[in-house]
Order: sequence, then C-alpha cells, then structure tokens
Amino acid sequence: MSTNEDQIRDLVLRWAEAVHRGDLETVLADHAADIVMFDVPEDVRGIEAYEKAWPPFFEWQARGAAFEIESLDVVAGDGVAFAYALLRCGMPADDRRLRLTLGLREEGGRWVVAHEHHSFPIADDGAAVREVRGVHERWYAGTAAKDLDGMMAAIADDVVSYEHDAPLEYVGVEAVREVCARGLDEGPDVRFDMPELKVMAREDLAVAWGLNRVRVNGDAETWSRGTRVFERRDGSWVMIHQHVSYPYDPATGEARTDLRPGPARR
Repeated sequence: MSTNEDQIRDLVLRWAEAVHRGDLETVLADHAADIVMFDVPEDVRGIEAYEKAWPPFFEWQARGAAFEIESLDVVAGDGVAFAYALLRCGMPADDRRLRLTLGLREEGGRWVVAHEHHSFPIADDGAAVREVRGVHERWYAGTAAKDLDGMMAAIADDVVSYEHDAPLEYVGVEAVREVCARGLDEGPDVRFDMPELKVMAREDLAVAWGLNRVRVNGDAETWSRGTRVFERRDGSWVMIHQHVSYPYDPATGEARTDLRPGPARR
C-alpha cells in the first residue's frame, strides 16, 4: 500500500472514531470547505451545513449505537483518491450495515474529503413482515397467558391509540396498559387473535390490519376492526399507533358488537 493510501486509511479511521465519540472538531478536521455529503436523510453542501448535520447523530450514538468500520478499501492516484467502507451503524439488535464512499483530493499538501456518501441498503420487506407478524403472535400468546408485561413490550412509550371506548384517544403506553388490563379481567380465559391479518412494511415503517377476534371463557365472542402502525426503533418493531372500532349502526346510533364475518373469512 502506498504512503498516500496509508494516510487516507488513517484519516478515515480517525474520522469514524471521532464520529462515535461525538468529537465534532476531529470529524470536521479533514474535510474541504466545499464538501458535498449525500447523507441517509438529506444532501448537505458546504462545511457549515456539514457541521450542523452531526449533533443529532451524536445524540443517537450516545444512547448506545455502534459506529465501527468493518471493511475499508482505499485507492489513491495523483492528487485524487477514493475510499469505500462498510460500517456497523445501529443499536445492538440492528444488524444492518452502513455503506460509505469518500472522494478525496490533495489540498495544501494534505488529503481532504470533498465528497461523502452514506446509505443503508433497502430493507428486506419480507423479513419485516414476518417480524411484525411475530409481534402479533406474541400478543396472542400473551393474552392467553395474561402476561400484561409481555403484551406491553412491543408498544412504544409515545403510542397514540384510538380504542373502542371513550375517551377520544389514549396517549402513552400506560394508558394502553390500563385498557389491556381491563380486557384481561373480563374472565379467567381470554383469547385474542386476528385470523386474516394483513401486513405491509417498507424500510422502518409497517402497517397491519384485519378483524380482531376476542373470545372470553370459550363462548362469548366479539369481532371488531383493527389497524396498527409500527416503527422499527433500535432494531425492534414497536406499535406507535392503533385504531380499533366496532361498526356503527346509523339506525340506532350505537356500535354493533354482535356482528360476525362471513364464512369465507373464518
């Protein structure tokens, strides 16, 4: 490896270590004034904009995320060079890799980064769908076992839920916990499932919908409609919004809790 390539490798490693510890001065040190960065959420042009992009990422890193180079390759020419790397970037449960490409030039006798490009590969939507279905399966089992703590594990602290009953909305996991606790108290044997659950996922957002079936003590059975929105946070799927309802009967002005799906839907 040439001396130039050694210098660039050291520059990239120094930059990555500075990112992880939140050392903004070192992160900026080897970048050109006219840096152009294609970041995961946005494009950034100029060193001042580049500087402003980092503090929110540092805050996320401080919560326990990794930022570690797994592989690094460097090619240096006469006054220009590029480097490309794969990095572990995420919470311990997140196994995705960040792709990094750097374009460098010699400036005043030293190498500086003129272009920086970060990206994640498009997520495996099929795996995401299976994971969200798995959340539902754990809810079904948790309901049968009356495991309230287990049921709450995949519900976000800031969830907003539109429940069957008033009030208009329930905000926060503790409010939803109270609703679920009342449901579990309806009888010694409470079962919940969604026989024809549909799930759609893209990147870190997913939506699931279908008919909720609740059976109490093996005989009383009610059906309602359910839509739930999930976000992948720190590598795990959590519910951030829920909307459940019974059909409304305009003739009586009351909700219908006695309706059943047709035979084809059983």
